[in-house]
Amino acid sequence: MNSDVIGHGTGENSFTAVEQLSYEQARNELAEIVRILELGQMNLDESLAYWERGEALAKRCEEHLAGAAHRVEQALAQGTEKSAAEHTADDGEDAF
Repeated sequence: MNSDVIGHGTGENSFTAVEQLSYEQARNELAEIVRILELGQMNLDESLAYWERGEALAKRCEEHLAGAAHRVEQALAQGTEKSAAEHTADDGEDAF
């Protein structure tokens, strides 16, 4: 999104589907929407459409962040399991 969007309406076809956006794309578009809304140059209907889009973008960002957190947790858990298995194997070698 860019400042050219102001005054051109906010129909369904004006935006890329939120589900298709990467985290960075959603975050950048959300920041741009906040900037546009803060200008206060749109009518109520346009403002509401942008606000709704912003809410959807914020939710998408949260989904991306939750997914990233889950991946980190999984990686840490796998690392802990691997470390524990290696430690157990090392203990077994010392017994002989």
